[in-house]
Amino acid sequence: MAAGGVWVFRKDGVMELQSAAGGSSTDPSVGGRNKALVYLPAKEPMRSLEVLERRLGSLGWERYYENGDIVQLHRRDGGVDLIALPRDFARFRSTHMYDIVVKNRHHFKVVDL
Repeated sequence: MAAGGVWVFRKDGVMELQSAAGGSSTDPSVGGRNKALVYLPAKEPMRSLEVLERRLGSLGWERYYENGDIVQLHRRDGGVDLIALPRDFARFRSTHMYDIVVKNRHHFKVVDL
């Protein structure tokens, strides 16, 4: 999956992969690479929150909670898993992508651009 590094919690409570070079995996200027989340059945890169929500909805996810910054999704079947996404898709990072992949195996993949 990801290149070597260490997962750390930032001050805002978000977990992030720090590369061996000391930079964030989401910071391409410090050894990280740009990543994309791909919906495998259609080979479609996720380019907006609306498209991603539609694909997740087809897999049983629905909105659970939202505020000005985040949207949370949970499974309709009553599972305990939650996915938290930034409302501003420009803030969508590899940590969000890998969370989606782990909770939706065989449907999504993170790829290097």
